[in-house]
Amino acid sequence: MQSLNVAAALPEIALLVAASIVLLADVLVGSQRRIDVDRLALGALLFPLIASVWQVGTEYETAFGGMYVADSLSHLLKFCSYAAVAASIVYARSYTRDRDMFRGEFYCLALFSLLGQMIMISANNLLVVYLGLELMSLSLYALAALRRDHPLSSEAAIKYFVLGALSSGFLLYGMSMIYGGTGSLDIPEIAKALAAAGTDRGVMVFGVVFLVAGLAFKFGAVPFHMWLPDVYHGTPTAATLLIAGAPKLAAFAIAFRLLAEALLGVAGDWQPMLMMLAVLSLLVGNLVAIAQTNFKRMLAYSTISQVGFVLLGMMSGVIDGNARSAADAYGASLFYVITYVLTTLGTFGLVQVLARKGFECEEIDDLRGLGQRSPWMALVMLILMFSLAGIPPTVGFYAKLAVLQSALAAGHLWLVIFAVMMSLVGAFYYIRIVKTMFFDEAVDRSAIVVGQDAQATLALNGALVLLLGVMPGPLLTACSTAIRHALSF
Repeated sequence: MQSLNVAAALPEIALLVAASIVLLADVLVGSQRRIDVDRLALGALLFPLIASVWQVGTEYETAFGGMYVADSLSHLLKFCSYAAVAASIVYARSYTRDRDMFRGEFYCLALFSLLGQMIMISANNLLVVYLGLELMSLSLYALAALRRDHPLSSEAAIKYFVLGALSSGFLLYGMSMIYGGTGSLDIPEIAKALAAAGTDRGVMVFGVVFLVAGLAFKFGAVPFHMWLPDVYHGTPTAATLLIAGAPKLAAFAIAFRLLAEALLGVAGDWQPMLMMLAVLSLLVGNLVAIAQTNFKRMLAYSTISQVGFVLLGMMSGVIDGNARSAADAYGASLFYVITYVLTTLGTFGLVQVLARKGFECEEIDDLRGLGQRSPWMALVMLILMFSLAGIPPTVGFYAKLAVLQSALAAGHLWLVIFAVMMSLVGAFYYIRIVKTMFFDEAVDRSAIVVGQDAQATLALNGALVLLLGVMPGPLLTACSTAIRHALSF
């Protein structure tokens, strides 16, 4: 019998203890001193961070009978998740204070959603994947509904919950089919069963269809995207960032664990599905975004189009049954997800900073004249929009280039041409934001008050988007190395 090896799961244990302490402290101290709860939440992130740093030298280690794995990929994604949640908490400070959301519940739910993401990232068993997914999802549903007196928020939370439950059902049904076909829930055992060629192919393909559908829901890929615009629009922006940011890293993790690690033997069945999802996401996301006047809904459709690029990398790993280029393709996709989350943090962070009590900076017209009111904030937004559009020297350009190179190496020339054309379409609505900020006359000339911590985080956010665009090599190498190590075990 395999050892529990609890030390391998030390980051999750540390976060669980720290989040529980934050929750108890908020209850015991009471409402008089809740002003410090955000700092407590940031302090709580230090404990799993220290535990993860301690684990960095470990390339591969399992725990709980092989159901949990600590490897290079999990270390990289967890570090990125810590940074994403920390930035989300910093950006949310003034926003939550102005809207009676500056309570322990918000920050504790953010920490528990992070715990779910960490479990998903390190899952080595189908049931553990599901447990992490539900912990993350339930926390995010509660965050979406935190403003109980806000009809739009309640509507968004209900839609998110109902469609999220549907996607979880798809995943569970697919997992049951995989279990029926291979006789195991452990990801390595599923891969071995497929390699032995003793499985019922019909059952496996049936299970793969439902797995891909469930994953597409979590990514927000077309035609499983219907929840994304309404949730982004209706949810308070502080919660929107917690939904739009770090969970994308966890979604990539379970997609990689399930498809590339467990089901690489049937890649010929799931790669065409990802191709269809990628094409539809690029087409619908970019075309519908043009018609949006609400900035958050535009960013939602932008997310759908960006997911198309992530799926392009995921579907380019296996060429004619040969997986030699899998590390580069999946590494490019991982690089794209990380850099997209970095850009998303900045865009929704700026929306929160520009909002104030009684005013939600949600419409595109609300950004008019921002270049006159706050040139440095307009400059940061310009960098972020250029990155989403894929304009050099921002990191978005190199991320798109890396994915397109992988697709081209896989022989999908027509798909590369289509993706480039859709990127040109997408550039229109991103550049429209820049035009609105710098060339339209400001309607609202009130002073923009930004805390020093939010200013520093925004500046770092924009600087990283530029720096990684100029020097993408270290991060891209780290992504490819992490993927290669994960595939070698």
